[in-house]
Amino acid sequence: MRRARNVIDVALSRAQRADVTLFHEFVPAPYGGGNQFLRALRGAFERRGLVVANNAIPPATRGCLYNSFNFDFDRLRRFVRPGCRMVHRVDGPIAVYRGRDDGSDRRIWEMNQEFAHATVFQSRYSRDRYAALGLAFKEPRVIHNAADPAIFHPGPHEPLGRGRKVRLIATSWSDNANKGGPVYRWLEEHLDWDRFEFTFVGRSPVPFNRIRVIEPQPSAEVAALLRAHDVFVTASLHESCSNALIEALSCGLPALYADSGGNAELVGDGGIGFAAREEIPSQLEALVADCDRYRAGIAAPRLDDVADRYLAALGIEV
Repeated sequence: MRRARNVIDVALSRAQRADVTLFHEFVPAPYGGGNQFLRALRGAFERRGLVVANNAIPPATRGCLYNSFNFDFDRLRRFVRPGCRMVHRVDGPIAVYRGRDDGSDRRIWEMNQEFAHATVFQSRYSRDRYAALGLAFKEPRVIHNAADPAIFHPGPHEPLGRGRKVRLIATSWSDNANKGGPVYRWLEEHLDWDRFEFTFVGRSPVPFNRIRVIEPQPSAEVAALLRAHDVFVTASLHESCSNALIEALSCGLPALYADSGGNAELVGDGGIGFAAREEIPSQLEALVADCDRYRAGIAAPRLDDVADRYLAALGIEV
């Protein structure tokens, strides 16, 4: 059976043509941030006139981007060949995010050592945490994720005040507790509901009583909801490069964020961090009081710039 599958894979790949290939198991939206970013990156490559393959390396393919550990390792081994530059996009460390070491980080490192010519870390945080674990990756560089500007972009902004409440929003595809659900539940008991309203889009491990909950939505609907709010709140911990945060910044929302993982390096001057949940009410007041300044400080990564940097890592000139 395995030999037959190998023959079929090779035959199919020889029938294809591609400039670049992505090794990642894509799933329909709505889904996690890595899936959404790679969809956007694939679109950016195709708009440059590149032919992009998925989970195969046809002849004459110049570069292969393989994503973390979200692909079939054995399948990649069957296709690797000289002449195709291999770039490994690394997330994590996984053990820090999940709170347990199931061997994923070691497997990621082994795949890096076996195949990679270069490594893309999604944040300085991710690069430095792996270094602290004693895992050295091939030719490392940092490239943040970016959102699709055709979907995630600022819209007309309604000024704060004018007799209305400040609209807060949080989004999360995953119901992992590290995504902030318990903190938002705590905030329900400490938020001034005469001044604020709060919408949560996605899945949470805890129920909410006063926060409005909207089930996971496709990207266009998420973007519209973001543009209808004033401030993005994220209590997510140990994120390498939060796609939810990048999408909110790209829609023009200043962020109140947990000072954890790569959040601070993404937000820059576009928001305020908090170290503990008890700081949220006062930090929120400070952000709202100077909201225009924080909004002006947003510098979300641009997809075209990110695509250019990925192509440079892949050794592909357009």
